[in-house]
Amino acid sequence: MTAPNLPRFHADNGLRYRALGNSGLFVSELCLGTMTFGGDEDIWGLIGSLQQEQADELVKMALEAGINFIDTANIYGHGGSERIVGQSLKNLGVRREDIVLATKVLGPMGDGPNARGGSRGHIMSQCKASLERLQTDYIDLYQIHGFDPATPIEETLEALNTLVQHGHVRYIGLSNWAAWQVMKAIGITQARHLCPITSLQAYYTLVGRDLERDIIPMLESEKVGLMVWSPLAGGYLSGKYEGPNVSEENRRAKFDFSPRQPGAWQQGHPSHATDRSRQADRR
Repeated sequence: MTAPNLPRFHADNGLRYRALGNSGLFVSELCLGTMTFGGDEDIWGLIGSLQQEQADELVKMALEAGINFIDTANIYGHGGSERIVGQSLKNLGVRREDIVLATKVLGPMGDGPNARGGSRGHIMSQCKASLERLQTDYIDLYQIHGFDPATPIEETLEALNTLVQHGHVRYIGLSNWAAWQVMKAIGITQARHLCPITSLQAYYTLVGRDLERDIIPMLESEKVGLMVWSPLAGGYLSGKYEGPNVSEENRRAKFDFSPRQPGAWQQGHPSHATDRSRQADRR
């Protein structure tokens, strides 16, 4: 299904491009999230289980609309999302330099205590695995997919800086971090002359506006870009999960995602960093 000249950068598509944070990297205001790619009979299957052919169609539609920004994570579908995204770009004949590819690291990718978190070892090994799954030589934006209290922030940032120096990663970002955690990370990068924090990805929607109190003013002050996840609150704002005719088999009925409690599902999910800390304590 090769589709030449994708993405389509036309002035009449109505899509604007902005610099991501305080960088020279321009991304479309809309980003294609791929958490629904590659799910199986597990928590990711409850969120979405789109396979290659379906994903190719979605990616094609996004690129035709002028979107040049695609976001995934190693934990989505336990690597399945990254594999599908990488193959979609190949199937569609997309030039790598025309796409801004973002992925994340933190969640458990194995059973051992070191197969998760923000440690140097986990970041380095998972970046290599993500590159292979995405079929690319570099990641445009590599994000830490949550805060790991078991690992010093300095260790995490030094590892990310090494990846940038080696050319495996172009820019670094954070996801689901509190304002004080982001500020601490910014201070460390400045004090140690490390690669700066380019962006923060966070939950922000009409029914979840907590970011407006502290995080958004902080990001504006520090010139850090904001990437929003789940702007429709897991489909809540679409209206399709309300009313007497809604099936009890729908995604929101099976997946514990409250629009008023961003990140609540992470607290009980095995990828949550405190589980790693508790596991280490028990040993």
